[in-house]
Amino acid sequence: MLSNAVDPGWVPTKMGGPNAPDDLELGHRTQEWLASSDEPQALTTDGCWYHRQRLQPHRAVHDEAFQNRLLRTLAEQTGTAL
Repeated sequence: MLSNAVDPGWVPTKMGGPNAPDDLELGHRTQEWLASSDEPQALTTDGCWYHRQRLQPHRAVHDEAFQNRLLRTLAEQTGTAL
């Protein structure tokens, strides 16, 4: 199973607001492409995508100490441990 993260951009929706600068039409095209394409680039996993371009994720993605601190802090703030 392939699994990727997709940033649709800041698009004009109820959540994004009417002044969001990104194109609503482009917001879903990457998801559709990843789900249906036979192109080798789309048949990858563990990617972070924006408008059909693979991005480098933030370095914290690979920082387990940071992730553990984040989970502890969120558990303290919400009362919900993961």
